[in-house]
Amino acid sequence: MLTRLSSATKEVLIGDGGPTVLIGERINPTGKKKLAAALLAGEMDIVRREAIAQVEAGADVLDVNVGVAGLDQVQALPVALKTVMDVVDVPISIDSNNPEALDAALKLYKGKPLINSITGEEKVMASLLPLVKEYGTAFIALTMDDDGIPTDVDRRVAIAHKLVNRAVQMGIPQEDVVVDCLVMTVATDHVAGATTQEAIRRVREELGQNITAGVSNVSFGLPDREIINSVFLALLIGAGVNCPIVDVAKVRPLVLAADLLLGRDEYSARYVKAFRERQKALEAQAAQAAQAT
Repeated sequence: MLTRLSSATKEVLIGDGGPTVLIGERINPTGKKKLAAALLAGEMDIVRREAIAQVEAGADVLDVNVGVAGLDQVQALPVALKTVMDVVDVPISIDSNNPEALDAALKLYKGKPLINSITGEEKVMASLLPLVKEYGTAFIALTMDDDGIPTDVDRRVAIAHKLVNRAVQMGIPQEDVVVDCLVMTVATDHVAGATTQEAIRRVREELGQNITAGVSNVSFGLPDREIINSVFLALLIGAGVNCPIVDVAKVRPLVLAADLLLGRDEYSARYVKAFRERQKALEAQAAQAAQAT
C-alpha cells in the first residue's frame, strides 16, 4: 500500500518499510490566538513563517487549516494555500470539511494533495468524496460516523472499512485512503490510548491502509503534555502509524530514533545525518552568541 502525495516539484511516498512521513500541524488556528486574528485580518505573515519553519525542521507535508469562526473559508483557504505553495515545495494536507472551500483550493493546487478529513457520516461522504474523485487527491478517513465517535475498537474499524469500501466503489484507489483511528484524551478515559493503538493494528491487519494520527490530542487536560505526547507517538509508530500529524520541530529526533529501531534506517544514515545537522546548528548559535557578547 503506497500513498503518493505531491507538490508541483516534490513527491512524498507513504508506505510500509519507508521512513515515517511527518505532517506539520502548526498552520491551524485552534488554540492559536495570533494566527486566528491574522487570518481574520487577511494577513498571511504567520502562515508564511510557520510554513518555512516547519519544512526547515523536517516536515514532509504541511497541514493547512483556516477554521476560524466568522472567516469565509471559500475565500481564505485558497489564499492560505497559495501562500504556503509560494514559499515551500512540500505537498499539502488541505484541512477543511467545507465543500466549497475545498473546491476553490483544489482548483489552484499544483500536484496531488491530501484532504483532511472525511468522516463516515453520510452527508460528509456524499459531499466530499466526489471532490476526491474529481481532483484525484488522497484523503484522511476519520473513524467517526453519524452516531459520533465510537469508544470501542470494533466500531472504529467498521467505519474504516465503510470509508474504504465507499471510496473504492466510487473509483478512488484504495491506496489513496489514509485512515485516522482517532486519538482521544486519556484524562477522561484512561483506556483511550490503548483503544486507538488496537484500532490501528486492526486496520493495518484487515485493510493494509496507511495510518495517520493527531498525536497531541491524547494529553489534553494533563500536566507535562510533551512527555505524554512523545511516548504516545513512539507507541503509535510501533502500532502502525506512518504519517502522524505533529509539531515537527519537537518530535523529529524521536521519530528518527523510532524508525531506526524499527529497521527503517539502513546503517543509521538518517539518524546520524540529522544529529550532525543539529550539532552544526547548535555550534552556529553558540558562535553567534559569543560574537554578540
